[in-house]
Amino acid sequence: MLDFLRSQGIDESIINEVIAFRNQYPVKDCHKVRIPVPKYKYYGTDVWQKALTALLAGENILLVGPKATGKNVLAENLAAVFCRPQWDISFYLNTDAASLIGTDTFKNGEVSLRHGPIYKCAEEGGFGVLDEINMAKNESLSVLHATLDFRRIIDVPGYERIQLSPCTRFIATMNYGYAGTREVNEALASRFMVINMPIITADNLKKLLVTAHPALKEEYADQLVELFQEIRGKCDSSEISTKALDLRGLMASVKLVSQGLTLSQALEMGIVNKTFDDFERQLVSDILTARIATDIGREQIFKN
Repeated sequence: MLDFLRSQGIDESIINEVIAFRNQYPVKDCHKVRIPVPKYKYYGTDVWQKALTALLAGENILLVGPKATGKNVLAENLAAVFCRPQWDISFYLNTDAASLIGTDTFKNGEVSLRHGPIYKCAEEGGFGVLDEINMAKNESLSVLHATLDFRRIIDVPGYERIQLSPCTRFIATMNYGYAGTREVNEALASRFMVINMPIITADNLKKLLVTAHPALKEEYADQLVELFQEIRGKCDSSEISTKALDLRGLMASVKLVSQGLTLSQALEMGIVNKTFDDFERQLVSDILTARIATDIGREQIFKN
C-alpha cells in the first residue's frame, strides 16, 4: 500500500509519518486478521492527501458523496495503509446505544457487559467504519458524542469509563438520497473532518478495472468506462434514477464474464436489472445494446 501511495503522488513526509504511526502502535496477533487486504484501490491524490493528514492529526473523517464515488473502498484502504484492525458498523433506523457500545449479558453467574463494535474498536485501537451514518436516528448517535470529540471516552452507566486508544479512529460514510436517510445534526457533523468525495474520473475508473482484472483488454476497458459514464450522464440529467449506476455491479460483471457468461449477460445482471421499473430498465438496456454486442465473451475481452 505504501508503494501505491507513492504512485499516487503522496508526499514522502506523509508516508514517513504513516510508517512511524504503524511502528508506534503494533497490532495484537489476535486482531491481525481484521487488518483488511483491499481488493480494490482508491485512486485520487487530493482525497488521499486530505484523509491521511486528518487521520495522522488524530481526527475522525466523514466521507460524503453520491453513489459510486468509492467511500467504502477508501475507508478500507485507509485501514490497510495504517495497518489497523477494522470494525464495520452498519447503521439503520433502529440502531441504538446497545448495538453500538454493548449490552448487559449473563455470563459465569453474573451480569457483565457484552462489548459492542464501538467499544471493541475503542479498546483495541482499531479503525471503525461507520457506514451510512445518516441512516440512524440522531438521538441514538448522541451516545457517540463523547467518543468522537476531544474527550475520546466511552462512559457506560454502571460500568467503568473507557478511554479510547490513541490510535483509534472513526471513518463515517454517508450518501444523500437513499430511502431512510436523514440530515446529520450539527453536533455530530462537528466531530468529523468532512471530505466531499468527487465522482470517479474516466481515467481512474479504467485504472480500477485494469488493476482488478489485469487480463482485460484495453479496448474493452474503454468500452466499459464509456458505458458507465453514459449511464451517469443519464442519471445527472434525471432521465433515469441512480439504481443502475452501480460500480460494484460493473466490477462483478467482468468477473462473471471470466466464469463463462457473455459480457451482455453479465452486464444485464450487474447493471440493467438493478432497476426494477420496466421503462427505466429498457432505457438502460438500450444503452447497453448500443455499445456491447450480445455474443462477446471471455475469449474476446480477455488477453490470452
